Amino acid sequence: MKAFVVEKYSDAAGMRAAEIPDPQVGADDVLVKIHAAGVNPLDMKIRNGDLKVILPYRLPLVLGNDLAGTVVRVGSSVDRFVVGDEVYARPDKDRIGTFAELLAVHQDDLAPKPATLTMTEAASLPLVALTAWQALVERAHVQPGQKVFIHAGAGGLGSIAVQLAKALGAYVATTASTAKVDLVKELGADEVIDYRTQDFTEILHGYDVVLDSLGGENLAKSLRVLKPGGQAISVVGPPDPATARELGSNPVVRLAVTALSAKTRRQAKRLGVTYAFLFMKASGAQLRELTPLIDAGKIRPIVDRVFPFDETLQAMEYAEKGRPKAGKVVVSMT
Repeated sequence: MKAFVVEKYSDAAGMRAAEIPDPQVGADDVLVKIHAAGVNPLDMKIRNGDLKVILPYRLPLVLGNDLAGTVVRVGSSVDRFVVGDEVYARPDKDRIGTFAELLAVHQDDLAPKPATLTMTEAASLPLVALTAWQALVERAHVQPGQKVFIHAGAGGLGSIAVQLAKALGAYVATTASTAKVDLVKELGADEVIDYRTQDFTEILHGYDVVLDSLGGENLAKSLRVLKPGGQAISVVGPPDPATARELGSNPVVRLAVTALSAKTRRQAKRLGVTYAFLFMKASGAQLRELTPLIDAGKIRPIVDRVFPFDETLQAMEYAEKGRPKAGKVVVSMT
């Protein structure tokens, strides 16, 4: 089968199209013919080697962390899917590779595709929708009436997180550029900060939860808008010791990770709030929880541009350079 393979940790120069063997299908695996795959910042970070301390992938490696497609074979122990089912998934971190024509996915990580979505729309969702769910539902336990601040509300993660927070009954604030203010209001944001002209720390106060997708100084400032006992959850900030334990890192890596996040955790403690890093995990069960919200129109995907499979490298370059106006970039195999 054809796939896009990372041969060395590098920029785009380390990645090429290649013919590789078809995947082996284990007893609990579902072989999916991929119709579309989402492009995520995670793909570029893995390709560049930015995460090799906590995710020591063995090269060569096929990238891609989102898929939508059709079941073409099932393992002997699979009892939830049959050939012909339309499905979507974020494969487990150890079994990524959706920039390919086929992928074997464990049945626990797979879910039926939302009936109201096209394949390209469905492929844009799993990673960001699961990230939003695990941050807002699993970690923060967001309740009706709470105040949630989500950065970059027009982005791939932000656009879904804003909608999920509203579906949970929260009051939602977000940041966006002037051109995207109307879009994030349509998605449900109650308050929009134009980051080009406004400082969110001067406007927002007393928030229960912050979901950070920008990191750096932005994360440090975000801690100050939380009320005592509030939570800052970041997908790009320094990993914390709990993350290293979850990923099964060795003691040396755990010490390094602890040091990386020490400053942020100290700052949070001084302010009476908490900081946690989120490395999302695959979950077909959580996708099933999200699907009714999607089919009811409470969460709708935002797809900026669709590239043909042969232009996967161009799709990654487009996403990496920040060209999308809003939402996700998707690669279509059909």
